[in-house]
Amino acid sequence: MAGSRRLIFDAGTGIRPLGRELAHHAPLDIDIYFTHTHLDHLAGLTFFSPLFDERNSVRMWAGHLKPPYTLKMVVKSLMKAPLYPVSLEAFRASVKFREFEIGTDLACGDVAMHTAALNHPNGATGYRIEHGGKSICYITDTEHRIDRRDSNIIGLCRGADVMIYDSSYTDEEYPRYRGWGHSTWQEGVRLAEAAEVGTLVIFHHDPSHDDNFMDGVAREAARRRPGTVPSGLPRVIVAHEGLIIAP
Repeated sequence: MAGSRRLIFDAGTGIRPLGRELAHHAPLDIDIYFTHTHLDHLAGLTFFSPLFDERNSVRMWAGHLKPPYTLKMVVKSLMKAPLYPVSLEAFRASVKFREFEIGTDLACGDVAMHTAALNHPNGATGYRIEHGGKSICYITDTEHRIDRRDSNIIGLCRGADVMIYDSSYTDEEYPRYRGWGHSTWQEGVRLAEAAEVGTLVIFHHDPSHDDNFMDGVAREAARRRPGTVPSGLPRVIVAHEGLIIAP
């Protein structure tokens, strides 16, 4: 929640349990913002129960798609045989699809939202959300440049309280995955320092990284960004399932 707005970013499998929780609070007014529409960011959408309740209103937003593609077309294709048993018409909520150009600011009630382009195959959008004197940036999926920091990301995240950053790989692993559209936790640290971000949240972990591996990342990341910010949050956090951050 940000003021009166209920904002959701992307629709991976985690949106299903979120929907079950939100269902107890209908009627709902929800905005879902997509960074992009690759399958891992859409996989949970059709299992989001508020979409099947006529009391609810849901707006879906995307800025990365170019003609002839539209967000409605993508979701409609996802809900088509032989991939899915029912069509888009199964949604009972009032559903609206909104397209925007990356780089524009979005009208979101009393919440300020800024966008920037990310470096990912087929395009992706980074978001900065500001409300009540706090700011959080959601940066996934993006591939960094070896020779310089990404000025789009630094500009979007400058001085943010929290930056959630695509940290799929380590610097040592990255050369094997060049061109896949993802970054490293070490680059997240470098960008957080360059943009003077308060707390860096390392997330979008590669599935091959087990708990022991991630514990090692957490220790090394904390060594590189020690201490806490004035709110008491650590300067670096490794995301895990069910994590709640209150900056």
